[in-house]
Amino acid sequence: MPKDGPMPKKHKTAPKDDNDGIPIPDNTPLDYINLTTHSDSFGVDPIPVSWGHPNPMVRGPVICTIRHAAQRNAIGAHQGSYCVYTGLAVAAGKLNPEHMPELKLTTPVFDIGPFPSWADPRKIASIDPFGHVITDAYRSYLNKGYDIRPTIAVTKAHIDLPETREAMAAGRLKADGKILLETGQSIVSKAAIEPVWYLPEVARRFGCTESKLRQSIFRMTNGMYPELITRPDLKIFLPPIGGLTIYIWGDPATIPDEDIPLTCRVHDECNGSDVFGSDICTCRPYMTHAIEECIKTAQAGGCGIVVYFRKEGRSLGEVTKYLVYNTRKRQEGGDSAEKYFNCTEQVAGVQDTRFQALMPDPLHFLGVTKIHNFISMSDMKYNAIVQTGIKIENRVEIPPELVPADAQVEITAKVFHGYNAGDAYQGIGEKDMKQTKGREYKYDMPEEKDASAFIVQDEGTAEEKK
Repeated sequence: MPKDGPMPKKHKTAPKDDNDGIPIPDNTPLDYINLTTHSDSFGVDPIPVSWGHPNPMVRGPVICTIRHAAQRNAIGAHQGSYCVYTGLAVAAGKLNPEHMPELKLTTPVFDIGPFPSWADPRKIASIDPFGHVITDAYRSYLNKGYDIRPTIAVTKAHIDLPETREAMAAGRLKADGKILLETGQSIVSKAAIEPVWYLPEVARRFGCTESKLRQSIFRMTNGMYPELITRPDLKIFLPPIGGLTIYIWGDPATIPDEDIPLTCRVHDECNGSDVFGSDICTCRPYMTHAIEECIKTAQAGGCGIVVYFRKEGRSLGEVTKYLVYNTRKRQEGGDSAEKYFNCTEQVAGVQDTRFQALMPDPLHFLGVTKIHNFISMSDMKYNAIVQTGIKIENRVEIPPELVPADAQVEITAKVFHGYNAGDAYQGIGEKDMKQTKGREYKYDMPEEKDASAFIVQDEGTAEEKK
């Protein structure tokens, strides 16, 4: 049974090894449950973090595991939105909570950094730039027994897309055996990244105080993380949200060189389109067009990047997105470009919660300083990137022939409201907004029902049915 009351401590500060100055790890009994901690509690002694310091040992490791409660220096948990499944695995007896991962063979298969941007909080505050090199940068901590987890994994893969094979059949792409194989597979380097937020800088980017940021997250998660309130000394937060994946075509080492062409798309997750091909939006065709352009750039000696964020439904979630779809199709006059954004605000209270203040961070992690071809029409993304000092030379719109039939509503509304139109979408005006309509499904209009309509009927036991 979990023990109640304050956890006993024999010391205020953990003793340090005279050889390296690293405190001896204080291993917490795993049957102990503490509802929250406080900055001035006896025994609380987090490993210092100097976010933005160029030396990883001075910066300090991010410690956010359950093993070192007193020395933990971050709020939250590893694995982002999947952290709850770890609890389920422990509850089901499938995972030993004392398991320490064997990380010897997990190190990056290609190098990333270090870059000057890693030491600038205004450029990186939502990921740990040292998160992929902990087995090297923090070997002395690991050897001493600290449980420190990577927040970035770097590997390579083959990508197989039907659109790439179609581009080859049409003659737009040709296999070279290096970037693109005869089979239609393209060879990529990639990195998966969990969010690690430095709260003071996150607050600055959103134009609020750190206190306001902490209180808002605490309140809107129904008090999920009380340490946001009780531990103002902990400046690092691992939020329970989806992370991101970076896909790279070509040599990643060329990315910081402004003289070598770089093609880039920043893409926000859309499961319906990206995976299942729903035609109500432009997400998958724009993404696959970007991949085609990335392959072309890489084959010409440059590099291509797609940054894929888990921000489903403009970060409002897929349930909200489908509710908006129903509203769009059922509203008076049908699905129209004129009312495209209003429907989202009507359901969610806001048009978009992606914002983009944290979005450029993975570009700075890669050392990007100039993008030659930005495959995006979004002014929000463009402005967020250039405001952090990255130059963008060309903006590339989605070719009109790739816009699905039911996505004409989306593209018309976005261009009218300020998305970069390029040469392909010039002249969209009020008339187009009124005339552009989406597919009709002839849904029934909602009828009010009381709870009795949803009572589950008892069909009897299997024996009774016999």
